[in-house]
This record gives sequence, C-alpha cells and structure tokens, in this order.
Amino acid sequence: MTTQNESVGVRYLVDDVRSAIEFYTGRLGFTLHTNAGPAFADVTRGSLRLLLSGPASSGARATPAESADPGRNRIHLVVDDLDDEIGRLRDADVPFRSEVVSGPGGRQILITDPAGNLVELFQPASAA
Repeated sequence: MTTQNESVGVRYLVDDVRSAIEFYTGRLGFTLHTNAGPAFADVTRGSLRLLLSGPASSGARATPAESADPGRNRIHLVVDDLDDEIGRLRDADVPFRSEVVSGPGGRQILITDPAGNLVELFQPASAA
C-alpha cells in the first residue's frame, strides 16, 4: 500500500511517449523522472507519478484491447487561477474537451493529452 508520504502512480497509455513527455512537462509543469525511450517514461508533479506507457511497454501489452480506450478516467490537477491556465493552454493549442463547469466546490475544465487521455484542471472555490 502507498503511504501518505509516498507518491501515487497513475498509468496512462499513450501513442507517442515523446509527445506525452513534451505535453506534461512543457504544458502542465511536470518534471521528467525516467525516460526509457519510445516504450516508457514517467513524470512527476507533487506526489503524483504519471506513468506514460507507449505501445511497446509491458503496461500497455497487459491491458486488454477493450479496456485500453483513453478517457475513461482522468487525473485531477489543482490550479491557482483557472482562467489564466485556460488562456495559456489555448494559446498553446491544447485541445479542450469541455467548457468550464462551476459547482459548490469550485470550477473545472477538461483537456486532453496527445493520446486523448483526460486531464481535469480544477480551481477550488476557496481560490476563486
């Protein structure tokens, strides 16, 4: 089991590891941890370790085809200013999958990585 002091790992299946690294480090502030060529890389942000598994990785090969579609789950990244992030990412031609949704807990919007995996950007109500 992961303890509170350890990072949490999430695996995303990606078509192109290099473009996924560029997206997460260049657009969302992750740090490259491991780059194992075209098969696998991992990037970190805070306590999140995102495992980027290309088609040749063991993680991708272990996933049944019917479960491999992107977009069934998403990572959730807290941001200080959602409007600033939206503007910055639109200027970088990052694809958006939703409009801003507001609720009692805050505001959020969905973007996609180069493989179509969802990323939720969330600004808590206390920061709004």
